Parts: sequence; C-alpha cells; structure tokens
Amino acid sequence: MTTPPTPAPQLLLDAALADGTRADLRIDGDRIAAITPVPPGRERTPAGPDGRNLDGALLLPALVDGHAHLDKTFLGAPWQPHRETADLRAQIASERRLRREVAELLPVVDRAEALARRMAALGTGHVRSHVDVDPDTGLDHLHAVLEARERVRELIDVQLVAFPQSGVVAEPAVAGLLDAALREGAELIGGLDPFGFDCDVDGQLDVVFGLAERHGAGIDIHLHDGGAPGAAQLRAIAGRTAALGLAGRVAVSHAYCLGQLDDRELEATAAALADAGVAVMTNGPARSMPPVKRLHELGVLVFAGSDNIRDAWWPYGTGDMLERATIIGLQGDLMTDQDLRLAADLATAHAARALGLADYGIAVGGRADLVAVAAHSVPEAVAAHPERLLVLHRGRPVLDRLAR
Repeated sequence: MTTPPTPAPQLLLDAALADGTRADLRIDGDRIAAITPVPPGRERTPAGPDGRNLDGALLLPALVDGHAHLDKTFLGAPWQPHRETADLRAQIASERRLRREVAELLPVVDRAEALARRMAALGTGHVRSHVDVDPDTGLDHLHAVLEARERVRELIDVQLVAFPQSGVVAEPAVAGLLDAALREGAELIGGLDPFGFDCDVDGQLDVVFGLAERHGAGIDIHLHDGGAPGAAQLRAIAGRTAALGLAGRVAVSHAYCLGQLDDRELEATAAALADAGVAVMTNGPARSMPPVKRLHELGVLVFAGSDNIRDAWWPYGTGDMLERATIIGLQGDLMTDQDLRLAADLATAHAARALGLADYGIAVGGRADLVAVAAHSVPEAVAAHPERLLVLHRGRPVLDRLAR
C-alpha cells in the first residue's frame, strides 16, 4: 500500500457556513488550519493559484451515509427488473438467486466500487456498509468489499458490518462466519430481526453481543419487527448495551416499530435507547418511519442512511445523502428551517457520531473532508437538490467544478 503525497496548502474563500456566517478556510495537508471570518462588504477576492472562491456557496462537512449495502448493488451491471415476493424470507431466497446471475455479469467488487465512487462524487466522505455473511457466500462478499474499499480509499472511508442476511440462530454456521468476518476486516457485527426471523431473541443477541465483546467490535442490528414485539427487542438491546458499557457503539437500523407505538410506550422505549446510548438509523421508508423529530426531542441519536441502492430489494436509490435528507424530511413532515437543519444533521453530524468518526466537522484541526453545494443555507441545501461544486477528502479533490 503506497501513501499518497500530502496535498498542497490551499484556500477556500468566501464560504457560507452552516451558522449563516461567511469565512475563508486555509487547508494544510488533510486538516483545516484556519477559519477566518469574512468582513461584511468585502469585495470579491481573487483565489490565486492555490485557492478556490466559493462566492457564498454553502460549505458542509462531508456527508455521511450511515447504512448502505455496497455488496448488493447492481450498479454498473445491466438493468435488473424488480422481482416481487411475498415476504422477507422469500425475498432473501430470491436475492440469492439473482445475485448469482448478476455476479456473472459484473463481480461484486466492481459494483461496490462503482457505487462508492458515485457516493464520493456526491459529497459522501464516510459510509457504513453492511456486507452479507451467510452460508451461501461465506466471506466472499466481505473480501470483495474490502478490495473495493482499498480501490477507493483516497475518495471515501468505508466502515464494514458483517451482516447475517440469513439469520444467526436459523443458520448454525453463521456464528462462526461472523467470528471470522470480524477477524478479517469487519469493524462491526450485525443482526436481523431476532424475534421475527430467528424466533429467538436471546439466542441471537447472545451471539451478537458475545462476539462484539470478544472482538471489541461495534454492533448494528437490522430490526424490521413492528409494534410491541419490536419495542421489546429495542429495550432488550438497550439493556445489553448498558450492561456491557457499549454506549455509543450500538445502533439499530430501521426500527419500524417506533413509528407504531402509542405515546407512553414510545417514550419508555426512547428513554431506554437514550440512556443506553443506542442510536437509530432510518432511510425514510414510506411507512412506519420512526418519528425522527420526537425521538430527537427525547434524546435518541437518529441518523440517516441510503439502505439499498439499485439491487434486489428495490430499484431506487442514487447514493445522494442530501436527497436522502429530503426524503426523510418529506416523510417526517420536517418543514421549518429548524426541522430542515435536523434533516441535514441526520446525514452529517448525527451520522458522524453514530459511526464514531473523529475530527469530523468544520473546525480548526478537523479533517478536510468537505463538500460545497450550490445553495446558501442548510435548509436550502436539503430542499433544493443542489449541485455539488467541490468535494475534498482528506484535503484532496474528489470533484471540482469551481473556476480557478
């Protein structure tokens, strides 16, 4: 592995920041070295050979996709019509058949790389990808995405979850595969509907939390189960998280049940999650989306992810996390400027916290992972589908549409 050369010092002039102020930024290497307020009425300043003038365009920290499936995408392969199925188990079986067919057209590694590159060009600097680990594929998908991660390491950082798409208790060989995946490069261990799929909440959570404790790994569990059974599983996950001191290292993805509870049970479940430090990911589904604003008010860390993009689960998805913030905002009735800022936080600061990212954000000493968009404020950026003007990853240009 070769180390790329350190980027030359550079200036970003007249950037609009999230708080409404304007500033010049000096970047040295991969860090923000200085942030200087722009005085009111200052005339346009030439950027010079080492700079770019943003002319008041909004500058954000890199977008963060808190939940994707790089190994599942069909991006780069010929279009695949969506195949409807009756339920979750049938969908998983259908996906197994379809992924073999698509793999013959284009390998997993190339499709994962194509999607990661698209994400990076849209301003995503960090992505958490769940990767299928099951008896059908073994660790093949993990190895493919590890290779793709290496190919794109100068464009985007990729965090990997070993995801038991076929269940944990339901497939006895899976526990050993998850153990191996954590030894071979996955940073987190996943789970899937402990009650609804495995029909054994304690059995699945024993494996997941046991492996996490053994490897010092984080946890991110898919939970689609609705209503009271789903809420009970959330509280069980929160209890184990608190008992093992894993606050800030456990997330539950989807948690549809939170959108189906009465106020009393929602508040009790949210309190358990908040006290234990368990985060909740949503991609803004058409039904049963967790009540983002209410959970935020109750102290739960909520963050956003793309989930599936052009794969066997659905044909939609672009990899654009500002678009995802828009979808969540529309679905969650986030209308005011304050609400729209919350929607943006789901794909920036909140997701960065959930992923445990260090030195994230626009601050002196922070990593120069930045995206400039053709908007003048955060609410406008969420509502207007703005063009990306500049993307930097560790100070290096990923995309540059600004005139020098």
